[in-house]
Amino acid sequence: MADRILPVNAYTTLDLLEGRAEGHGFEEEAYAVLNVTSSRDNPDHVKLQLELDNTELERLQPHADTVRLSAAEARKLAAALEEHAENVEREA
Repeated sequence: MADRILPVNAYTTLDLLEGRAEGHGFEEEAYAVLNVTSSRDNPDHVKLQLELDNTELERLQPHADTVRLSAAEARKLAAALEEHAENVEREA
């Protein structure tokens, strides 16, 4: 991604995903990067970040979306992901 905001390297959680942005009156699709991190020193939250490749977007300005999760929220998200992954695997 040109002009990326999130660093993409060997430690990036997931890169080159199929992403989609939806807004009032528009939809855009682009490759995406999804990263999950926490601070190495005294972590107090989990950070979930998503960035769409801005070279493929016409309506959105380059940006990354970030969500700060508590440990409990991160575990709840992980459990929901596991549940839905199992549903998808069952149907595959």
